[in-house]
Amino acid sequence: MISDNLREVQQEMQDSCALVSRSSEEITLIGVTKTVGINQTIELANQGVNHLAENRVDQFLSKKEKMSDFTDIAWHFIGNLQRRKVKSVINEIDFFHALDSLKLGNEIQKRADKTIRCFVEVNVSGEDSKQGIASEELETFIEQLALFDKIKVVGLMTMAPLGSTKEQQHEIFARLKHLQETIQEKKWGFAPCTQTSMGMSNDFPVAIQEGATFIRVGTALFKE
Repeated sequence: MISDNLREVQQEMQDSCALVSRSSEEITLIGVTKTVGINQTIELANQGVNHLAENRVDQFLSKKEKMSDFTDIAWHFIGNLQRRKVKSVINEIDFFHALDSLKLGNEIQKRADKTIRCFVEVNVSGEDSKQGIASEELETFIEQLALFDKIKVVGLMTMAPLGSTKEQQHEIFARLKHLQETIQEKKWGFAPCTQTSMGMSNDFPVAIQEGATFIRVGTALFKE
């Protein structure tokens, strides 16, 4: 079942790329395994998906330990990370997708033993319920991250609102892509900002059309 779902997702990725003359090799598929157990996570990895994402510290650490034989897995932490839990997780991950405050940046700086590849979370839609940096505050926020030599801003991350139309999704993802290119043009060594993490099971084709380089897909891979 997972193999069939994966083929469907990969076909949608290729179709979306073809619409805008992109290569699917530009896009990294992150398998979001936060809602499934270890067996399904291992099955996905055995299908060749070697970027996996979790959003709960205990579940992530347990899975990583049980999958220690999978030496080529890149682990992503997505979603809110409480500052008190940073020390448990930060040196175990390869990418962090939700950097959204200087306090969190300071905690990462304090606890990290290596440079952490981070995506700054941007609240492009301006929803009160969404976390992330406001678009108009982004440049100032990233400039302040220069204080932290353990953080490398590899890109920006956003989510489209639940129930948003395709038109709204195009607008939100296009705005994030524009913000990413604006930061990239600064040529800041601590913030190369070449990547965009956007698009989930319900909207990743639109995100790809608007320039996503990392897509975070869970439901579409594990549906019955």
